[in-house]
Amino acid sequence: MQYRKLGTTDLTVSRLCFGSLTISPLQANLSVEDGADIILFAMEMGVNFIDTAEFYRNYQYINRALKKAKRDLIISTKSYAYTYSGMKESVEKARKETGKDVIDIFMLHEQETKLTLNGHREALEYLIDAKAKGLVKAIGVSTHTVEIVNAAADMEEIEVIHPIINFQGLGIKDGSLQDMEEAIQKAHKQGKGIYGMKALGGGNLINHKEQAFSYILSFPYLDSVAIGMQSRDEVLENVNIFEGKKTDPVVGERLRMKKRKLLVEDWCQGCGECVKHCRYNALSIHDGRSVVNPKACILCGYCAGYCPEFCIKII
Repeated sequence: MQYRKLGTTDLTVSRLCFGSLTISPLQANLSVEDGADIILFAMEMGVNFIDTAEFYRNYQYINRALKKAKRDLIISTKSYAYTYSGMKESVEKARKETGKDVIDIFMLHEQETKLTLNGHREALEYLIDAKAKGLVKAIGVSTHTVEIVNAAADMEEIEVIHPIINFQGLGIKDGSLQDMEEAIQKAHKQGKGIYGMKALGGGNLINHKEQAFSYILSFPYLDSVAIGMQSRDEVLENVNIFEGKKTDPVVGERLRMKKRKLLVEDWCQGCGECVKHCRYNALSIHDGRSVVNPKACILCGYCAGYCPEFCIKII
């Protein structure tokens, strides 16, 4: 496994970052023990970096993995909090539930525009204070937009950026792939630590995995790449790819046979909350229940977090 210094921070991270949304209640909904075992297996394979968020509801998985591993894991988490007190609550929750006194990277979650950043200024001020107190090591933003990457590149207080990037530009909200590449290059040159997300387009590029990984690993301005993993097979295959090794054809075949989709359970009441919060217009209400358009859905799983009946899953 290769490791790189994350921008100007004191953190050295594995090129492969464990994307933990996939094991969480929003997606595979693994048991805490099963999820922790997959994280632990990745750690044993050389992965020392994990991406999570308060929204994912999976801190307990990380806590359990850390207790079993008896060694550290670099954690990057995020919160939608926009007030000073709200972000304070988010940081304290992360510290308590992960079992880590100091959170390595804490981010403003899914920032969209400069106006969004301005609206979260109080939360950012708390993170600055938390860093000064030694509760957080580095401050960052996650985003699907070129505008935020460019804006964060010019902000001294932002040290880490977590942007969406893949070879087809899927999920970029406000520009082309070239626009995003140029923004990331700018941020990298200004000393920001950068780790990418959605290299496989939320699962939509699984059938083009070789091209997707070739692109993301050859793009020189990423210190790490978060890849969602929910099984030992996925960890093993991704580690081999990131280490430049041949993949096991048996493992590869098992993974290729696994089809994923967004499932809306029968008990959906058609409240429309998922439709309201889907940023890709992949959901609509028909005959009193939510229906997914698989061509538009990027399998991010965020809609599940807004379902009051918890009837949406990726399987």
